[in-house]
Amino acid sequence: MRGRVASVDVFRGVTIAAMILVNTPGSWGHVYAPLLHANWHGYTPTDLIFPFFLFLVGVSIALAYQDKRPNSITYKKIAIRSLKLIFLGLFLAAFLPYFPFVKDFSTIRLLGVLQRIGIVFFFTVLLTLHFNWKTLISIVIAILVIYWLWLGFVPLPNGVLPTFDRAPNNWANYVDVNFLKNHTWKPDYDPEGILSTLPAIATAIIGVLIGKIIRYQEYMKTILLFLIGLVLIGLGYLWNLWFPFNKALWSSSFVLVTAGWASVFLSILYYIYDIQKVQLATIFKYVGANAIVIYFTSSFITKVFYLVRIGDTTIHGWLYNSFVVSVIADAKLASFTYALMVVSFYMLVGYILYKKNIFIKV
Repeated sequence: MRGRVASVDVFRGVTIAAMILVNTPGSWGHVYAPLLHANWHGYTPTDLIFPFFLFLVGVSIALAYQDKRPNSITYKKIAIRSLKLIFLGLFLAAFLPYFPFVKDFSTIRLLGVLQRIGIVFFFTVLLTLHFNWKTLISIVIAILVIYWLWLGFVPLPNGVLPTFDRAPNNWANYVDVNFLKNHTWKPDYDPEGILSTLPAIATAIIGVLIGKIIRYQEYMKTILLFLIGLVLIGLGYLWNLWFPFNKALWSSSFVLVTAGWASVFLSILYYIYDIQKVQLATIFKYVGANAIVIYFTSSFITKVFYLVRIGDTTIHGWLYNSFVVSVIADAKLASFTYALMVVSFYMLVGYILYKKNIFIKV
């Protein structure tokens, strides 16, 4: 297992492509339902994407840090990589494509997708370096159970009983509003908030455990991954009866069901790409090899396109209306087609980088 695991690269590439697809519709007013997040409880295919990526962060940690020793050099590299991810996330949140080029600090969102990846990566690597798989399982269980008990049963400082609903007496919302104040995604909550980062770490640790199976298990690896996935999905649906699926809260049931689906999908991809050695849709492998760079670039350019104006519209509006709406009458199909065009562009970028042996590590 010294070489790359093709299925992990492909899965990562699919995840990045899906991220770009759901983040860049032609019009947010015309989007197919599966490409939108659940309003609050429950989950859609779109809600699976970010957990899948964090799961793959864990898998990659298990493979990349298999021979690393916990020393000052390793800690320094981990810290630098985490800080890079956090800085890139803050840069996206703060950047303006016109003077003064930086938002007023009072309105900058402090947490976000890249910041969460950086934080989760940091703590997951440290735990992986210092604990064996049995202890990691215990840590996952402890995080998920304690998080459930905290959000479901511990009264808030004002004595009000907590709720899982989108309300002020939801513990995750309460902490974000009181500590992050004006630096949240929405006025009343942040889907990448403070408390919900704890179970997000559990998602990555489950990925580490799956990565260890890929690394060490010799026989029936695909079946084992598939069965573990089914068990996690079943446990997730059972826990959903008491702690509903919820991406914004990153609920414990959500952790289990998304990690379960990720394990099922990875088992299928592992059989196709690493056992059968099928060379199918390898373009996703190219994207996965520079995943963070492609995601960051797409997010940065999308932000510029939405803010820079051309006459009475924006770059985004001009491109969408000129090249898509003028050709496709159906609003949702036009919006989806634009998103596919954007994804195709970045897949081409991933292909060019890969073929030129350019791999940018963040």
